[in-house]
Amino acid sequence: MTLPSPLFDPLRLPLVGAPLFIISQPALVIAQCKAGVVGSFPALNARPQSLLDEWLHEITEALAEHNRDHPDRPAAPFAVNQIVHRSNDRLEQDLATCEKWQVPITITSLGAREELNQAVHNWGGITLHDIINDRFARKAVEKGADGIIAVAAGAGGHAGVTSPFALVGEIREWFDGPLLLSGAIGTGKAILGAQAMGADLAYMGSAFIATEEAAATQGYKEGIVEGRAADIVYSDLFTGVHGNYLRGSIEQAGLDPDNLPQGDLKTMNFGSGGNQEKKAWKDIWGSGQGIGAVTAVESVADRVARLEAEYEEAKAELAAKQRDVA
Repeated sequence: MTLPSPLFDPLRLPLVGAPLFIISQPALVIAQCKAGVVGSFPALNARPQSLLDEWLHEITEALAEHNRDHPDRPAAPFAVNQIVHRSNDRLEQDLATCEKWQVPITITSLGAREELNQAVHNWGGITLHDIINDRFARKAVEKGADGIIAVAAGAGGHAGVTSPFALVGEIREWFDGPLLLSGAIGTGKAILGAQAMGADLAYMGSAFIATEEAAATQGYKEGIVEGRAADIVYSDLFTGVHGNYLRGSIEQAGLDPDNLPQGDLKTMNFGSGGNQEKKAWKDIWGSGQGIGAVTAVESVADRVARLEAEYEEAKAELAAKQRDVA
């Protein structure tokens, strides 16, 4: 792997739990990290802003206690997602709070800023920037991002339309640093597949919505369990940026998923939390195309254990195939 060490050494699986707007809160992040995968949450989930300090205190203390009690199986690091878009009027405050708690990983979205990357580096952290195409990836690295999150077709929430094969291939032509892949990853086999394509880590969000620790409504969790790839709608109406959403939630909001008006990038507003009467992600539920693999609501620990078993089984199957070819 081309990953910073020893930061990622405790990982049980090469996996990062994606930050889920509204849904990712301390209980989910702590459970993910204890299970051996990177847990993350958007800073904007902590409202009011003062709550961010409390959350980081809770997460830091819980993981420190876990590490004291389990020195042979320490927790994975955690990450905080920062929305860099100009409408985020609390970015500087959030960064100052993250500096106080020495947040190990910062995930940046919707804009790359050199001064932000430098600030994170100054306190000893690393930055991973999510992108939907090769051009944005180059800009992120030029501005000092340590790693890239390639958000390919089929990813939940804000997502691109490029095949993961093409996107990872183009980035690996020039970038040998940490590379994560997002897009319809819901199984251990898919995690191994991401690595086979050239990524270091998989980036998974939707599968963690249907967990006991996730701060999602029961209806949302059931929608993930019951949904398939055909139930995902790609639209820019709700935030001004194209994203993938559960068809059922759009219908419940009184809208026709097959005849949605076009959104407007100028209306994107992360300061107030949304633009529409029906809010993404409160009423309009984000989801990726890989939810067909999610068949039940279970604990994070059980989900990660299942993913690990699938991952190891897939590695064994691949090794057997390679022996047969040889």
